[in-house]
Amino acid sequence: MATGLAMNRCSISVCRTADVLLNRPTVSVVRNLKFNRRLIGNCSIASAVPFVVAEDEKYGNKQVISLTPRLYDYILSNVREPEILKQLREETAKMRGSQMQVSPDQAQLLAMLVQILGAERCIEVGVYTGYSSLAVALALPESGRLVACERDSNSLEVAQRYYELAGFSHKFVYTSQVIVKHGLAAESLKSLIENGEGSSYDFAFVDADKRMYQDYFELLLQLVRVGGVIVMDNVLWHGRVADPMVNDAKTISIRNFNKKLMDDERVSISMDSQVSLHSSKESVGHREP
Repeated sequence: MATGLAMNRCSISVCRTADVLLNRPTVSVVRNLKFNRRLIGNCSIASAVPFVVAEDEKYGNKQVISLTPRLYDYILSNVREPEILKQLREETAKMRGSQMQVSPDQAQLLAMLVQILGAERCIEVGVYTGYSSLAVALALPESGRLVACERDSNSLEVAQRYYELAGFSHKFVYTSQVIVKHGLAAESLKSLIENGEGSSYDFAFVDADKRMYQDYFELLLQLVRVGGVIVMDNVLWHGRVADPMVNDAKTISIRNFNKKLMDDERVSISMDSQVSLHSSKESVGHREP
């Protein structure tokens, strides 16, 4: 059974494994929890407190480590970030909306998932300037392919420039390895299905319009092969999903998505509040030649 790990910046991780029924093997769904450092307080974890304890004693008074700025800096110091990704990250940091870029530790996790899974065909929904998609592409074999779906032309121009740069410095040709789909992601995914590419992808990462999560998920279930992995970002939405006083459209959409996935009889789920970044439970592994 393929499994997956997701880490967030408040040291709370969710691991979701989805089994498609009808006597079919496993499709894994990883729901990634992404927080900004400035929003640590929204996790109900004070930066001065090293850990919190689950309130319900039935959970065994489990301690959950909080992610302080010092600890997060330590995590980042242990990330193997290729130089071209560092350049892209630093350029993106100067742009409007830079908070949408995934962190280096998250990108490293995505690349590790691709490697362990032995993925050769991947999809990313929501590219922004291309940091996560480039990290995934660099983890693919020479025969690999990544379909990158993005609707914003300005950010996509940056992504394409770095795909080209990577072609010179990392020995792959972006035009054959990274296929850019400019437009609405749902339409791009539907076109792949109509093109007969169902069940032909190994891995997908979604970090896009939260109100479309359920639609993306259903489309990706048709595109990702049995035994593949789907990673859904932002499922805690900065902690807002747990706050009954927050009821904006995006938060409600993510709550509904989480509940539907919980109740979806096509999938089995596993959630772990403390998972090591190096855990072998993540679907990272040896790539078939």
